[in-house]
Amino acid sequence: MLKSWMVIGAVTFIVALGSSIIRPKDVKWFKRLQRPSWLTFEKLIPIIWTVIFICGAWSAYIIWEREPGSSQTWFLMGLYLLLEIVIVAFTPVSLWLQNMKAGAIVGGVGFVIGIILTLFVLQVSGWAALLLVPYLIWSPIGTYTAWKIYQLNN
Repeated sequence: MLKSWMVIGAVTFIVALGSSIIRPKDVKWFKRLQRPSWLTFEKLIPIIWTVIFICGAWSAYIIWEREPGSSQTWFLMGLYLLLEIVIVAFTPVSLWLQNMKAGAIVGGVGFVIGIILTLFVLQVSGWAALLLVPYLIWSPIGTYTAWKIYQLNN
């Protein structure tokens, strides 16, 4: 029998793989972009996102275990999934369109969804809401960085 944490972890992992749907020419384009001088943490970004995804999955697990299968829980699982899809869409959208402004817009949409999800989750579990805070901190940083890269290159 599959445990809920296994299913949540597998869904998180499978959706996260969507960020790797990129073309080599788009990677070349991205590598050529100028970056802000303060962007000294770029090599840490994969680690940051790994932590954020783990925290999000753990948050979803806590919510699921509170009332497994209830309509409210399924609604929240849908919001978690929507948020992850938007997060993961940042890379393909930015690279396919070769437009960091589009990426910044996706990042902003993700932040709004993250706030909405956190407010709903807070009504169920403070710990689950707290686990979404790393995303709420990082999302504006990543979105601002994408916007600055856009401005530097246009």
